[in-house]
Amino acid sequence: MKKILVIHNTYRNMGGEDIAVTNEIKLLERQYDVHTLYFSNKEVNFLSQILSFLLNKDTSSMKILTDTINSFNPDLAYVHNTWFKASLGVFKILKSKNIKTIVKLHNFRYDCTKGYFIQCNKEKGQICRKCGREKFKFQIFNKYFTESYLKSFLVNRYGKKYFQILKKDIDRILVLTKFHKNYLINLGFKEEKINVFQNYIQIEKDLSNVSENYIVYAGRVSHEKGIATLIEAFLASNLKDTKLKIVGDGPYLNEAMNKYNTNLIEFCGQKSNYETLEIIKKSKAVLTATKLFEGQPTLLCEASSFGVPSIFPDTGGISEFFPSNYELMYDRNEIRNLTEKINLLENNEYIEDIGIKNKEYLKSNLNEDRLIDIFNKIINEL
Repeated sequence: MKKILVIHNTYRNMGGEDIAVTNEIKLLERQYDVHTLYFSNKEVNFLSQILSFLLNKDTSSMKILTDTINSFNPDLAYVHNTWFKASLGVFKILKSKNIKTIVKLHNFRYDCTKGYFIQCNKEKGQICRKCGREKFKFQIFNKYFTESYLKSFLVNRYGKKYFQILKKDIDRILVLTKFHKNYLINLGFKEEKINVFQNYIQIEKDLSNVSENYIVYAGRVSHEKGIATLIEAFLASNLKDTKLKIVGDGPYLNEAMNKYNTNLIEFCGQKSNYETLEIIKKSKAVLTATKLFEGQPTLLCEASSFGVPSIFPDTGGISEFFPSNYELMYDRNEIRNLTEKINLLENNEYIEDIGIKNKEYLKSNLNEDRLIDIFNKIINEL
């Protein structure tokens, strides 16, 4: 039984990537000896943090990793997020120990932080589809963190080095969609180093769930997630007896709550993963108006696992997780098209049929046997 060391730096607020890593560990444990090494940014000494940023390594994290390798003796390392407590120093340790290393990319932010000058939008006012940041007039410096030049400089320094590591030092890069694989190839990455390996989603058993009269968005409440677009399209729809529930927190939450003060919208705030899944399970549909490429849409895949249909924009590789010619996908540049798709939710038989098809598609493409076979093939080629 091969030994796999999974390394992940958790986010301050649990998000889709943290959930995906947890689910995938459960999957891999069925066939491999898996040891998890989690790092956290919640409690970090300020001075050690600055030193870590300047050196692009965290000595305490590197010591923890070294001790773990010595005791566990893994056959390979499987790395997810390393920003910022884990640090890029983990790759130096893995290389020095001659441990085969796989990195899974859950998003496209690595491409926007790889330089000190603006990498994203070509036009002022646009939101970058890779990282969600907006380019401002006369902007030259890549100010990734709008509130701080120092933090932006440090993350760009990190991103520049990380991009080089991905290209030169990693044995295999895993991505979630064919779209992302082609994106990396266009950046100059070798095709043979890239594999598509989706996140595991546990498929619910066939239960007769009775949907309630609401639809759901769950995730970060921010401009790049298209919350304003989503709400405006919903309010313009024919669903006057249906409520929109928005689950999550984010920088746009308070503004949205003040602007859209109506009984048709319920701002639920941050919920646990279990609570969020219970809300999704009883909904008529879930929807997103994201402006990003996205990786694997956790919200939408979780909805499909319950047989709940999804409405989403034609962006990035989202459509790869749904049947071909999917009827509830809309033109991301047309808010009226989003409203038209929301209006289709009036037909209960129609949306129930779509939900069933989504669940069957997920069963066929993200079932555990298929994913384990793909992972086996990847590591056997290393």
